Amino acid sequence: MPIYEYECQDCGHQLEAIQKISDDPLKDCPECGKASLQKQISASGFRLKGGGWYETDFKSGSKKNIAGDSSSKTSSGSSGKASK
Repeated sequence: MPIYEYECQDCGHQLEAIQKISDDPLKDCPECGKASLQKQISASGFRLKGGGWYETDFKSGSKKNIAGDSSSKTSSGSSGKASK
C-alpha cells in the first residue's frame, strides 16, 4: 500500500498516511481541524504485504528458483495400490 505525505495549508502540519490507491485523499487536518490538507509530491513509499515476495527476489545464481527445486521426484501414473 502506498504511503502518502500531506501538509496542511493553514497550520503547516505534515503527516504520512497509508492508503489504498483507490482511497480519496485526506482533507481534514488532525491538528487544526480545517479541511485544508494537500497531498505532497514526493518519492512514494510503499509497504509489501503477504508472504513469499522476498523468497526469490534477492537470490542469485542457482538458488533463485527455490519452489521449482527438483530434488524430490515423484512417480506419475502409479496409484500405490497392489492388485489382487
